Amino acid sequence: MSQLLRIENLSAAAEDKELLHGVSLTVPEGETHVVMGHNGAGKSTLGAVIMGSPEYRVTGGSIFFAGEDITSLPADKRARLGLFLSFQSPIEIPGITVSEFLRNALEQITGKRMKLWDFKKKLAAAMELLDMDKSYAERDLNVGFSGGEKKKAEILQLLILRPRLAILDETDSGLDVDAVKTVSKGIAEYLKNGGSLLIITHNTRLLESIKVDRTHIISDGRIAAEGDASLIDEVIENGFEKYTDRE
Repeated sequence: MSQLLRIENLSAAAEDKELLHGVSLTVPEGETHVVMGHNGAGKSTLGAVIMGSPEYRVTGGSIFFAGEDITSLPADKRARLGLFLSFQSPIEIPGITVSEFLRNALEQITGKRMKLWDFKKKLAAAMELLDMDKSYAERDLNVGFSGGEKKKAEILQLLILRPRLAILDETDSGLDVDAVKTVSKGIAEYLKNGGSLLIITHNTRLLESIKVDRTHIISDGRIAAEGDASLIDEVIENGFEKYTDRE
């Protein structure tokens, strides 16, 4: 199976503080990988750097996506290649509706105009899967949404845009049991079509219904351990302490 994402010896900083130190990992096409670690370990930083956030500066190493070196590409060009990042705290965008945002994003990524009727059918089907009230399509993006509604809106984007690789940053954070089940259903639908996942979390609720191929433990901006899905069970039983103590 081909390597969709390949990170080689990646280091990154915000202002003058180095946050990632020589991180290397690969995500083959069609696989689901998990990045776990304690709060402040560098998990969200890694996701943001992969996506090309201007808040961070790459100080060493490289990021390859689908065989292309994207280390210096801006976030919008990475999105057009098929990268997607769901935010831990989705931002509110007044003045643009959920429907408008998604249709524009889809057309920007594909480079093709989509008939309004076809788009509305696609949107309605995805919203029904996520048990979202259809009225949300005409509401300003995330404005006045609860935490759970914002996370559903992120998964809605995932289903409409169908990226090659989705990076989900703490998607289950703050969700109740029913909302986790709904979000899991949306992720399962995405995976049916051959999607690839990099799930960033320190929680394991979302992972209960997902087949995980590989687990990466990050501590202090470094990969401290890697293994299969059984590593998740080890973390559940023993926590992250053994990894934070490593030099």
